[in-house]
Amino acid sequence: MGAAAVDAVDAADDLELVAALGRGDDLAQLVRAGTDVLVDLTVPDSTEEIVHVAVRNGIHAVVGTTGWDESRLRGLRDALTAAPGVGVLIAPNFAVGSVLATAFAARAARFFESVEIVELHHPDKVDAPSGTAARTAALVADARRAAGTGPSPDATRTAAPGARGAEVDGVRVHSVRLRGLVAHQEVLLGSPGETLTIRHDSLDRASFMPGVLLGIRSVPSAPGLTHGLEAFLGLDETRTRDEQRTER
Repeated sequence: MGAAAVDAVDAADDLELVAALGRGDDLAQLVRAGTDVLVDLTVPDSTEEIVHVAVRNGIHAVVGTTGWDESRLRGLRDALTAAPGVGVLIAPNFAVGSVLATAFAARAARFFESVEIVELHHPDKVDAPSGTAARTAALVADARRAAGTGPSPDATRTAAPGARGAEVDGVRVHSVRLRGLVAHQEVLLGSPGETLTIRHDSLDRASFMPGVLLGIRSVPSAPGLTHGLEAFLGLDETRTRDEQRTER
C-alpha cells in the first residue's frame, strides 16, 4: 500500500512527493521536507506516534492504518483541539466502491430483519475483523437503532467457539483469510421471503489509490477529525464527520 501510494502521488500532476519514509526512519524528515499532508499506511503499533508528530507540527494526515480504538481517537481529538486548522482523515477503506457499499448497507439495514457481514482478505492481514467490517457494522447498528429495528433473530444455543463470528455493535461479523484474495466484503440482509447481498471486491491495491488521492486533496480544507472517506464523497456527512457526530 505504501509503495502504491508513493507511485500514485508521484504520478499526480497537482501533487508533489516530498518524502517517502520507511520503518525506523526519522520522523523529523517530515518537517524538514516541508510536508503539507502525511499519508500513514503503517501498522497499528506505529500509527499513533506518527499521526501525533504530524499534528504537533501542523501537518494534515490521511490515515489508512487500523488500530484507532476509542481511547486513541480521544487522544487524537485532544491533540487536534490544540492544533486548530489541522485536519486528520482516518479511513478504514480507500476504495470508493467499498465506501459506497458500506453506505448502501447502512441505508438498507433498517428495512431487514437480519443482517450479518462476511469479510474476506489475504492471509497476511494482521487484524480481524477488518477495519472496514467494523466500520460497516457500526454504521449498520446506528441505522438500525435510529429506526427502532430489533436485533437479528438467532436461536443458536450451542456453538463451537467462533462459529457465529464476532459480535461488533450487535452485528455478527465473520472473517475469512485465504491465499489469492485481496480485500472483499459481503453484507447479507434478510427478511421473510427475500434476501439482499451487497458485495464489494478489491482485486488489486490500485483500487485504493483514487481514495488516497481524494483524501490528500480534501483533508486540508477539513480541520479536525474526519472518520471515513464518506465525508469527502458527499455521503451523509452528518454521520461521517467526527466532530458533527460529537456535537449531536
